[in-house]
Order: sequence, then structure tokens, then C-alpha cells
Amino acid sequence: MKEEDGNSMRVISYNLREHTAKGEIESLARDHRADVLCLQEADTNDIPDRLGDLVLATSTRNNRLGLAAYYRPDRFELHGSQVYALKKSMHDRVMSPAHERLLAMHLADRVSKTDVLVGSFHAAPLTATNGLRRKQVSSAHELMRALAPRAPMLMVGDFNYPWFHQGLRKRIERDGFILTRSDTPTYLGYRYVKGHFDFATSIGLTIDDIVTLPAGISDHRPILVRAQGLATA
Repeated sequence: MKEEDGNSMRVISYNLREHTAKGEIESLARDHRADVLCLQEADTNDIPDRLGDLVLATSTRNNRLGLAAYYRPDRFELHGSQVYALKKSMHDRVMSPAHERLLAMHLADRVSKTDVLVGSFHAAPLTATNGLRRKQVSSAHELMRALAPRAPMLMVGDFNYPWFHQGLRKRIERDGFILTRSDTPTYLGYRYVKGHFDFATSIGLTIDDIVTLPAGISDHRPILVRAQGLATA
């Protein structure tokens, strides 16, 4: 890892596997000095308002598999947050696991005096098409940017996109964003389905690195994103 300076932002994303990894999140945030923690597949009726030094910004309320996001209040001031529904897959229509697939925060960084947008994203499952997931990603970017059009932005989460990343990358770059994967695969589930499921998209920031953290109870490994550039974005 590169040496950090005062304008580095540390963001962790973790899919809790239907909330089974809930007991790991406080130590995960503490041990890796997270400024922001983004969760997927959380039971939002069973999460605390505080996790050590982090406070809950907001969470979904209508999902069986929900999203939540925490931030460090001594580093950031929360200007607002929003939860969004995205285009449904057939799996969503039949099983109803989630229709709110994006949670966005508008934060003011006390260090750089710069606003920044951070989002927790959970794409449709593998039963959906890559085309639908690409549309969800593009829609998520548009919705987040509407909160603060000129602010730098980072979206992390479970993209459910283990193969054929080039098509997703082209779509993202066409919209002006950058796709960054972690150093090693993040999914540990099915025998024949492994790969990079969890990564980040960004605009106006420099991603120093994305580290795949050690596995816990979940079938996903958490990722740590280190982003620079708030002061000059």
C-alpha cells in the first residue's frame, strides 16, 4: 500500500450473506480504520445506530436483503442520504429479496473541505442478465450524481458481475467513470462460481488500491478501498 496522507478516505464494503456476518462488522471497521462502511444483504432491523466510532447514515427499510451505510462523524458531516429502487430482475419480481438496490450518502469532508458522494450498491443476482446489471449501474451513477453533480463520487458493493468485465468497463467509462477491482477474487460461494463480485466505480477520485480482506462467515470477502484526491477533486 502507498503511504497515506490526510486526504485519504478508507471505505469498506461487505456483503453479509443474509445478515449471517453481522457480528463481524464492528471489528472489521475498527481493525481497518474505516471512514465509511457500506453493507449489503443486511437485516436493517437488526443493526445498531453506532459501530464504534462510526454512526449509521441510513438504511433500506423495504428489502428482505437490505443496504446500510455508516460514516465517521469526526471526519465527515452528513449532508443527506437517499435510497433508490432500480430496475427489477425476474428474480426480484418472484422472490422479492430487494428492489432498493442503491443507498447514497452526500458527505462533507472536514479534512479537505470537499463534498463527496459514497454509495452502497447491490446489483441483481446472477439469474439476471449482464445487460440488466449494466443498466442498473448506469442508473445508480445518474441518481447519485443528481445529489451533488460536481462532487467526486465512489460507489462500492456487490456488482454480481464475475465474468466479462470488459463490457461493464466500457459502459462505465462511456459514462465518465472508472471501474476498479480488488487485488484478488472476493466470492467464495458456489464451487463453479468464483471471481471478482465486489468492486468500485468512481469519478473525480484516485483509487490507490482495493484490498480483498480476509474471509469471514459470509460467502463474500470484504474489500477495503483507499481513495485519494478530495482536496483537488
